[in-house]
Amino acid sequence: MGAVLNPLAYIASRWTPSPRIVRRAAFAALLMSVAIVVTGGAVRLTGSGLGCDTWPKCTDDSLIVTQEQGFHGAVEFTNRMLTYVLCAAVGWGIVAARSAKPWRRSLTRLGWTQFFLVMGNAVLGGITVLTGLNPYSVAGHFLLATSLIAVTTITWQRTREGDDAPRPRVPGPVRKLSWALIVTTVVLIAAGTVVTGSGPHAGDRSEIKRMPFDWSATAHVHAVSAWLVCALAVAMWLVLRVVDAPVDTRARARDLLVVLLAQGAIGYVQYFTQVPEALVAAHMLGSCLVWIAVLRVALSLRERTADPLAAPAPALDDAKLSAV
Repeated sequence: MGAVLNPLAYIASRWTPSPRIVRRAAFAALLMSVAIVVTGGAVRLTGSGLGCDTWPKCTDDSLIVTQEQGFHGAVEFTNRMLTYVLCAAVGWGIVAARSAKPWRRSLTRLGWTQFFLVMGNAVLGGITVLTGLNPYSVAGHFLLATSLIAVTTITWQRTREGDDAPRPRVPGPVRKLSWALIVTTVVLIAAGTVVTGSGPHAGDRSEIKRMPFDWSATAHVHAVSAWLVCALAVAMWLVLRVVDAPVDTRARARDLLVVLLAQGAIGYVQYFTQVPEALVAAHMLGSCLVWIAVLRVALSLRERTADPLAAPAPALDDAKLSAV
């Protein structure tokens, strides 16, 4: 009866995952949150956005893709199925966090936040199909996926930390600079959805409504936002060296610069080569990696106690103490 009324507590009473398993579960959710963005991009870039005629079924009469729907139906249906893989990864994270000893409610709450973001985005994805790939719905679909990446990144980091109040590792102005970097990156990602919504890759071969903006002008606004993010990232890297920030924090800032350099190169090449599908897909992956790198820089600016799930260091015996 307990397994029915409270399955998580039932599992927790019979299984205690190691700290490594909890971290792996959190990383699996992060990995799948990125993968679902990339595969969703593949749906749009292959023109398979309406490969399944309706939602939640694939056709009015079939829950799964039919032979008549061909390649585009298979691509769209595969992406839908990957949502279940994402749900499984998030569910594994929730179960692992609930079963860990001691129980860390903060990790469990983060896991449930991921779950509700996935469910909300699944519904929004259905609305996107039912509205014929409305570009505003498509943009919202991507922004919700970006929110999921933020939560999974934070969760992954929190599996390495305790639950006490965070302590700053750098001066206050540096932390304010990190907030400016986060806000500017959000603007950059939002501008990217406008470029997508007014650009050539509508998501289906039929006539799809586009955002009423000049694509070239929105691309230039997006580029300006990217240069601003780059400037803030360089400033962060320099400031961290000046204030003698911890080595791992400076490494995160360096990683961000490397990802931004690669993302910027892809962005300019795709613009001047008439946005080929392969480069657009790479740019979408780069967008996820930039967002993760920005968040990791911000998270490295503060610290908590060590992960309480980790095994304590072995105590010294009396002989060793006397030798000391």
